[in-house]
Amino acid sequence: MDNDPGQPSPIRRLMQWAITPPQSYGVYLGGLILVFALSFYAGTLRPKHLPAPSVTAPSAPRS
Repeated sequence: MDNDPGQPSPIRRLMQWAITPPQSYGVYLGGLILVFALSFYAGTLRPKHLPAPSVTAPSAPRS
């Protein structure tokens, strides 16, 4: 059994491509934009409000 790796996996080739200097700047900028867009979207989401509980009797005065 030989240890010839042959062709690198597609993920490894993508990572090697992404860490070379010109592409790394674009990957970094793309990551920043993605984080900004996701945090902006999460900030615009509205929580689901439950209906207010109905009051059947007035509350007792506090002393």
